[in-house]
Amino acid sequence: MSWHSADDPIPGDHFSCDAIETLIVPRSRDLGSFAVRRALPSAERRMVGPFIFFDQMGPSEFLLGQGMDVRPHPHIGLSTVTYLFDGEIMHRDSLGTELPIRPGELNWMTAGRGITHSERTGAGLRQTGSRLFGLQSWVALNARDEETAPAFEHYDAAALPVVAGEGKTVRLIAGTAFGARSPVRTSSPMVYADVALEAGAVLPLDPDYDERAIYTVSGAIEIAGDGFGPGQLLVFRPGDRISVRATETSRFMVLGGEPMDGPRHLWWNFVSSRPERIAQAKEDWRQGRFDTVPNDAEFIPLPEDPPPVRYP
Repeated sequence: MSWHSADDPIPGDHFSCDAIETLIVPRSRDLGSFAVRRALPSAERRMVGPFIFFDQMGPSEFLLGQGMDVRPHPHIGLSTVTYLFDGEIMHRDSLGTELPIRPGELNWMTAGRGITHSERTGAGLRQTGSRLFGLQSWVALNARDEETAPAFEHYDAAALPVVAGEGKTVRLIAGTAFGARSPVRTSSPMVYADVALEAGAVLPLDPDYDERAIYTVSGAIEIAGDGFGPGQLLVFRPGDRISVRATETSRFMVLGGEPMDGPRHLWWNFVSSRPERIAQAKEDWRQGRFDTVPNDAEFIPLPEDPPPVRYP
């Protein structure tokens, strides 16, 4: 997805749990056809492991003839990770990929040295109306992989391991955790998981990675006596063993990984360890040197001057 500017979360949110280093409450921003909540980057936290961007899309409902239309736009130096709870998105990219993604499935697009893609609601769904609810994140690539060839991988829901029992259902999207290993190939050690808890169930989170967080999707959870509702990113301190208890039927994402191998620069849809590489990508897009998306002739022009940001 293309980066649209969003307001920073409200500063000074109070919490008392010592295990939580940062609490981020994203503000919603209306993009016309649907709303997003941006948790990363924020004023409080720029990255969690390799996660440099984290958006909640919806929940939104499209009427007849309406839908999501993110026109072709470029990326470098990252992998986009799209995961849906409801609805469907048609992905097209400059590699010739044309594939819908549906709930529980995973689209993992690695930009490497450069890729162009679009995300739209399919023509069939526009004739019936549809819904959209999901997450899109960007995972920064290890410096050695920033100039790798672009690639796209789709994983059906059945390909992602599920750990279930004692009121817990965990779908491991990427990484190794909870005694399971995902088949998704990543550039650096990380974890990404979709967790559903019945009321009263408890999920322990071991300090397997220095940087860990959860993003609450629905329901209500409790950590060390503090309660949290939907739409919050809780970043934990390194080294602590955390227990997450559901006070009602709940869903949240676990995300994190090891710290990156150096700072990252972020400008519009470009991520790199080198600011001069971002400058080159800007000029390449301006001059039309990126590959185009077949059957999708529109494109998003280079913004005039979005502020360059260095992370972390």
